[in-house]
This record gives sequence, C-alpha cells and structure tokens, in this order.
Amino acid sequence: MGDDGEGATGSGLDRLASVNLNLLVPLLALLEERSVTRAAQRVGLSQPAMSHALTRMRRLLGDDLVVRQGAGVTLTPRALELITPLRSALQQTARVVNFPCFDPATDERVITAAMTTSTAFVVGPRLARLVAERAPHTTLRVRTITVPTEATFTDMGVDVVLVSEGHFSPYPRERLYNDRVVVIASPDTPPDASALDLLTTQPHVVVDTDRRVFPYSALEERQIPYRVGQLISDFLLVPYLVARAGGVALLRHRVAVTMRDLADLRIEEFPFPLPGLGIDMVFNPRLTDRYFTEWLRGLLFDAAARP
Repeated sequence: MGDDGEGATGSGLDRLASVNLNLLVPLLALLEERSVTRAAQRVGLSQPAMSHALTRMRRLLGDDLVVRQGAGVTLTPRALELITPLRSALQQTARVVNFPCFDPATDERVITAAMTTSTAFVVGPRLARLVAERAPHTTLRVRTITVPTEATFTDMGVDVVLVSEGHFSPYPRERLYNDRVVVIASPDTPPDASALDLLTTQPHVVVDTDRRVFPYSALEERQIPYRVGQLISDFLLVPYLVARAGGVALLRHRVAVTMRDLADLRIEEFPFPLPGLGIDMVFNPRLTDRYFTEWLRGLLFDAAARP
C-alpha cells in the first residue's frame, strides 16, 4: 500500500484534486487558435471569461503562454511544448468518458473536406455519392483550397484535408492515392508524334501563376524548347481548352482520365522521370471520435479507388 501511495504522489496525480481541470479544454483551444476571441468562440465562453481563464492558466503553469506581437499573438516555448501532450490527454479523456460514437445511419453532422479543385474533380462525385448512401442524414461540405496553410487543417470545422505530397503538413498524413504528370494534347495532333514531339512543337496551355508550374523545371533543366501559347487562371479549364482548341499541356493523370469522359483528349506519358504527385489525407487533430475518423478514412479510400 505504501508503494502505491508513493507512486501516486511521485507522479503528481494526488495534486490534481487542487487543479481546476476545466481549464484544460480552453487552454488547448487557446494554444491551437492563438487568439483569445477565436478560442472563446470555440469552447462557448465569453471573451471576458476566456481572458479570466487565461489569467488562471498563467498562474497555474507559471508561464505567459501567449505574448502579444504586433497585431497578433505568439506562443511561448513552454506553450508550444504543451500542445501535443495536452491534445493527446484530452483525446484520451474523451474516450474514457465514452461520448456517443458516430452512427452513420442516424448522424446529422456536416462532414467537411478541404482539397484543391483538381482533387475534388477526381474524388468529389464519388465521395458525394458514397456519403449520401452510407450516411444519408449528413451533409457533405467541400472547401476548395489552393495551397494549404497550417490554419487549413484546423479552421472552420474541417475534418480532413486532401493535400499533395509536395505540400507541408504539421500533422500526420496517410497516402490516399498515387498520381503522376502526363502530357495531354488534342486528338487532332499527328498520331505518330511522341510525347517529346508534342511538347516541342505544340503551343502550351499553362496555368497563369507567378510560380513556375511543375514540372516545367524538368524541361528547362534539359534545355527542351517549348512555347507558351495560352495562359489561363482556372486549372480545370486547361484540359478542356486543349481538347477543343488544340495545343498541349501537363496535367495530373487522374484529372486527365476523368476529363476524358467529358472531352476528347490524347494522353501520353511524360518523357522524363519525375517525383510522384500523390494525394495524402490529413485529419484534423481535434477529432476525438475515432469511430467517425475510421469511417471517414474508409469512405475516402473507397471514393479514391479506380472504378
């Protein structure tokens, strides 16, 4: 008995009786949102109540936690260290108290997925169909993004972000499907022309951006000549314009194959080795319902599977 008591005392568990554990949920909200206002909205507190809670958290932990910096706030080193273990502890606590788990037959939540328009073009229709079949009372919300930021993974109730393998994620990721770059051209191009012939003789339709469009660097490194004939701001218009007006473009294979159902396209393999363009799933780290997370994970795999 003495050993058990010493273990509890040594671990600090006996001191928890003197700590207001209700502070931990707003603390995590504050550390993740980095804003007293947004954290208060998230946990349902008034801003004065949240400010009061912050004062008590600072006193409890002996640290400022957040510090004003210009128009915003920054986290102290101690606060940054707290995010992962605090999130893990609260997720485990949610499992211990056994909140009602997700039931797709009756649940009425809004399921939110963020992705680029090209990824939505590939998986969106089948994802919408599967959600309607398997969780008929839910609503699917698709948020289109261009380049994800850290806030994309946690803001506005996003459950999962589908992100290209080349983009950074601060959270764990899992491959949803692999993809690659292909050369697309009008069906009117010479049938015996190789992919390299098409790239060097046909005018290119390119997305209009300040950044160099991948993978043109591979052509430039090999000093392959090409000419840009058209700049377009909408990515998904590129294959349609190529099919109807001629020219050549570089596109993700899964997008090209899907677009070929809508417009006649010639698809050729890119003539040089390139890094992959896989699409990964990144789940919102705030999700505590593992039943919902696993259900959505399986649904996304089914949506991304080739028909």
